[in-house]
Amino acid sequence: MTPAVFPARGAADRLTGLFWRKPNLLLWLMITPPLLWLGLVYLGSLAALLVQSFYSIDEFSGLVVPEFTLKTYAELLRPANFDIILRTLTMSAMVTLGCAVIAFPIAYYAARYARGRWKAVFYLGVMLPLWSSYLVKVYAWKLILAKEGIVTWASDGIGAGFVLNAVLAIPGIGGNSLSTSPLGTWLVFVYVWLPYMILPMQASLERVPTSMLEASADLGAAPSRTFRSVILPLAMPGVIAGSIFTFSLTMGDYIIPQIIGTSARFIGQAVYQLQGTAGNLPLAAAFAVVPIAIMMVYLWLAKRAGAFDAL
Repeated sequence: MTPAVFPARGAADRLTGLFWRKPNLLLWLMITPPLLWLGLVYLGSLAALLVQSFYSIDEFSGLVVPEFTLKTYAELLRPANFDIILRTLTMSAMVTLGCAVIAFPIAYYAARYARGRWKAVFYLGVMLPLWSSYLVKVYAWKLILAKEGIVTWASDGIGAGFVLNAVLAIPGIGGNSLSTSPLGTWLVFVYVWLPYMILPMQASLERVPTSMLEASADLGAAPSRTFRSVILPLAMPGVIAGSIFTFSLTMGDYIIPQIIGTSARFIGQAVYQLQGTAGNLPLAAAFAVVPIAIMMVYLWLAKRAGAFDAL
């Protein structure tokens, strides 16, 4: 054994003794780096975003005027900008509703009936789409929903092409094809965010005691009454927890509306274009503050509803 080993071992012993005598010191050493990252990088960038949203753009020079004003927020109430906010909120709500309706039977089966190997298959089936590239999935859906895509081919093959054409003719949701319609945008959003609704809902449904379902049946309640009065209220925290993901992710996304759907803009697209080609950083920051403010209120309401217990 070389003599150089003893000083190193002695230093390690002294350090171990120091941490043993002062356990709070070790705790602070462990949490300081992530706290610095959270405070400086994450919260610092949000603070800079908030500050810039109170600036304005000089109409003649196009330069940012670093003076406190509410003029930029007033611009959000213009019809064109307000339509963007309403369109984004409507799509976010519809995507959340669609994900909840589709996810509930899947989550209920996994929570109440799947056991052993089948539960592993369930988790694999839910998580597998998340392992593939986000862009690859979106572009694949663009091809699937295109006028010459699989959906049109299949509907024509079974003689249901007139149904698809009738749906595409509906004002507000239709278009030349599914890939250029709000309905297609909704379909892709639901597909991409569905796992984020299934998993919290499944975790919430697993906490529903079987004894309560048996008691409801013993008291003469029909399955539909048991669902409305027992299962759904107890599963609601999981639904709300999943909606946090689907609602917020839809509000902030700009890639899916850019690739699928019409030329109508969403908040994410407006932020991307305003801070890029338009060079209007204050208005882009004001648009970015809108979903943050909405989600802060939404999270406060979700916490009161006990949704965080299902996460």
